[in-house]
Amino acid sequence: MKKTFCIVLAILWCLFLCFSFFFSYQPGEIIGKHFLTFGGSLLGLLPPAFILIGLFHVWVKQETIMKHMGHEAGLKGHFWAILLSSSILGGLPVALPVAMALYSKGASLAVMFTLLGASCVCRVPMTIFEASFLGVPFTLIRWAVSLPLIVLSSYAIAWVMGDQILPGKDFK
Repeated sequence: MKKTFCIVLAILWCLFLCFSFFFSYQPGEIIGKHFLTFGGSLLGLLPPAFILIGLFHVWVKQETIMKHMGHEAGLKGHFWAILLSSSILGGLPVALPVAMALYSKGASLAVMFTLLGASCVCRVPMTIFEASFLGVPFTLIRWAVSLPLIVLSSYAIAWVMGDQILPGKDFK
């Protein structure tokens, strides 16, 4: 039932776009062009990210991830998550699979939320852009306020969720 609904919805959306281009309906044309632009950028970004995540699964041992980002890592795990998230290009579309790969290797849920939050806040290209337009003091103050709040909220969300999102996975 759910799959059929999604298929019907996709068909209706495609018909709307075809109707828009055929009858020169400008909002539909804009939506279609933006979809193609965004979809093209994702198609250029996600395959290399998934290849790297696959290599990560093969090359990195579970014990290493559990030691540095697991339940016993404490704030060190959050430090590694912030450092890793600052190097992620592509924002959340890339950070989500990276977080899931780390979680499946034994990283704690709180560290994964820190990785996701920090990937939205402290990516290197965004930080350089921000510092060049708003100044280094503003960027440092924003990091000093944002990062502790991200870590605290990550602990709170993991506590509410019970630090267990995958059934059958018990890394404690």
